[in-house]
Amino acid sequence: MRLDSHAEVLKLARLLGTQPERLAYLEDRTPEDLRRLRDQVTDFLFDANLGALRRMAAASGLLPSAVLAKIAERTFGPLLCARIAGLVDVSRGVDVAKRLSPAFLADVAAELDPRRAAGIIARIPAPTVVAVARELVRREDWITIGRFVGHLPDRTVLAALEVIDDAALLRTAFVLDDKDRIDHVLGLLPGDRVDGVMRVAGERDLWPAALDLLEHVGAERRARLVASIENLEPGPRDRAIALARELGVLDELAG
Repeated sequence: MRLDSHAEVLKLARLLGTQPERLAYLEDRTPEDLRRLRDQVTDFLFDANLGALRRMAAASGLLPSAVLAKIAERTFGPLLCARIAGLVDVSRGVDVAKRLSPAFLADVAAELDPRRAAGIIARIPAPTVVAVARELVRREDWITIGRFVGHLPDRTVLAALEVIDDAALLRTAFVLDDKDRIDHVLGLLPGDRVDGVMRVAGERDLWPAALDLLEHVGAERRARLVASIENLEPGPRDRAIALARELGVLDELAG
């Protein structure tokens, strides 16, 4: 199993509303191929009925933000709101988002294509993002959290990490859309918390996610985290080493 391809299959299955096991045959494809397929499916879904969606977005501009927020929650629903989000003015979208409940915003986030609403996402106030992150953690919706990290400013990511514990952080990092950002996100955390991530991997047997994380961080941080693994009790440490050998990753640990 390729860890990065498995993560992409999980995200594709979520998009298609099916079980990952039904798409397991795709795991021999590269993660780049699977990402392109997912983007193509997303574009197909979001571009359907685009003309009607544009007319609805334009009409929504005639309503006060407070009224529109109420209509969005009670009538439009999360799927339609997600489709329209990328078609409205950024300032307007932010103003409406601030008036929605965290639970509803979490529903919208699960349906949203962050690429189309990046401007709105980046400007949503940190307290609102934290409230939504808390709700998504409660739902164990790591895929949705992972799709948004790359679109948020550092100060907002750091605030959200206060409600994302170490186990949730590992699970989110595994399905993060922009894995080049993992090292940077870890750099926002205090050193003792970074060291604790591997301890949690051993306690919860989250080694696939932990090994994948180690494959996407810089050499200095990787060396520090590998040292954290080597300092664990024999049981979890040996489990990590065995899995690294089985997957053919992290030579400095598997060797």
